[in-house]
Amino acid sequence: MATAATLPAWIALFLGLYTLAACVAELRTPGGWDSMIAELDKSFLARLISGAFALTLGATIYLVTPWNPDDWLSILISVIGGLAVAKGLVLIAAGDRTVALYNRFFKGRTGLIAGIDAVLGAALVFVAMSRLQYT
Repeated sequence: MATAATLPAWIALFLGLYTLAACVAELRTPGGWDSMIAELDKSFLARLISGAFALTLGATIYLVTPWNPDDWLSILISVIGGLAVAKGLVLIAAGDRTVALYNRFFKGRTGLIAGIDAVLGAALVFVAMSRLQYT
């Protein structure tokens, strides 16, 4: 069961697992992320729903993570939650421009991005597991 002391580690664990799963999906079927962005490009409703989801999830992560200035993981998870809120707001307010930026800088390079994200996801899982093994 999660406690206030272990909550950042639990959130890091599940964020890391999600990131790893998304990266495996992209690496198994290259171009999946590009097709997802193409769907967002076509649909205002998809951008709105994606933005609302990112906003809600980010706000939840930010609000439930206890602030502990002595714990770098607590700070990192709070920052991730805040960035997700910002991402949601940007998708809602200017989703078309966000998609255009993605297409300009990242389209066709999803294998590299998935590889980098997989390393970051694995790092989150590793940190979380190292914290949770002592509880």
